[in-house]
Amino acid sequence: MNLLYLNFKGFIRLMTNGVYYKKTFCIGRENVPEKGTPVLIASNHQNALNDALGFLLTINDRKVHFIVRASVFLLGKAADRYLRLLGLLPAFRMDHEGLNAVSNNGATFRDSEKALADGKTVVIFPEAGHQWIHWLGNFTFGYTKMAFDAAELTGFTKDIKILPACNHYSKYFDFKTSLLIRYGTPISLEPYYELYKVKPRTAQREVNKLVREQISSMMLNIEDVENYEAIDYIRTSEFGDKLAASQGAGKDDLPARLESDKKLVAALAAQEDTSKLYEDSLKVVGFLKKKRIEDINVSKNSSALNMALRFVGLLLLSPLALACVWPSVPVWILPRYLQKKTGDPMYCGTFLLGISCIFTLRILGLATLLGVGFGLSSSLGPAIAWSIAAAYVLLFPAIGLFEWAWCYWCRELFRDMRARKVRRSEEGKAILSLREDIFSRMNKICKSE
Repeated sequence: MNLLYLNFKGFIRLMTNGVYYKKTFCIGRENVPEKGTPVLIASNHQNALNDALGFLLTINDRKVHFIVRASVFLLGKAADRYLRLLGLLPAFRMDHEGLNAVSNNGATFRDSEKALADGKTVVIFPEAGHQWIHWLGNFTFGYTKMAFDAAELTGFTKDIKILPACNHYSKYFDFKTSLLIRYGTPISLEPYYELYKVKPRTAQREVNKLVREQISSMMLNIEDVENYEAIDYIRTSEFGDKLAASQGAGKDDLPARLESDKKLVAALAAQEDTSKLYEDSLKVVGFLKKKRIEDINVSKNSSALNMALRFVGLLLLSPLALACVWPSVPVWILPRYLQKKTGDPMYCGTFLLGISCIFTLRILGLATLLGVGFGLSSSLGPAIAWSIAAAYVLLFPAIGLFEWAWCYWCRELFRDMRARKVRRSEEGKAILSLREDIFSRMNKICKSE
């Protein structure tokens, strides 16, 4: 890990843990084999670049190499060099980059195999693409072939290990959410070397089965994809929150909340017939979407006085919010623009963290430092001018956080106002009654488990 890499990693850690996420968790870090052991970390892919950055920040004693989808490297030469500096390598897929581009994977896999043979750590996502839901997709066998090919490079003298891992997010698209990285138990490939020499595909299948079972057991894997929206509503609703609290999960305790959610999903999966429950849940979901509110706004039941006081507070803070427009607006707007260009909502976090927090913020900081420093030097003197400029730039993270918080408070106030109106309407009362009936049925299901 050279000085430039450590500088990048330190800045990413500051932006990730100090700004982007509300809380980060890592479980099973002691399961990561010691430095110098050839390790291939295989993980589910629940986001885009953010997944790789999560693993980057939980392994501190070595430079980790990642194989990620090639599309994130197509933002330009500067982005390509920057991502490679972080240890990322592109994987090309036929259904995204085209058949001709797939041939480029040879160089990536050879580099990764050599890195493993040399005792380095490589992270790969066997689903070959991120998911937009809490579900474990199909695995390709490329990662097992890579691991065995690395062993072959050593003449099968080194024990290559595959370490199953998972990542989990409290929410995919919001800012100031929580991230959990979890490491499982390393799987040694040495017992499979002889089998691989005569039946390579069989050895790969057996190892893949073990890896997949571990990852599935660690993550929230909602296998009933057809009814995902209804199940996800139930687990994230007021009922899901209260169930988690009853099982000892604090508000920001993501590991405990994950275990509660897994139990809830398992209880639903054990039911013989949930069609009516899911049908009713989708009615509630559709109504909430139409009224542009969320379940939490209904459950809060904010009073008119509460909303009036919040409105006054936001009004008093509006001059400060106006003063914080720079650099907040370009930092927030650019990721949204780029995400819409891709057409993939999962890139929202990638662009917000990977582009704005790590890349754009530095450029804006340098531009602001020079602009304010030179602009005020003639009137205030160089010493004072450059001190003000430096202080302003150092406050960028705090400025951005305040601007986001003010906008978030405004959004929630308007949602609470709409929710209050919903509770008074006849249609709203009917839907809320159905919502309570769903929660009552869920209570019986969970208690029976």
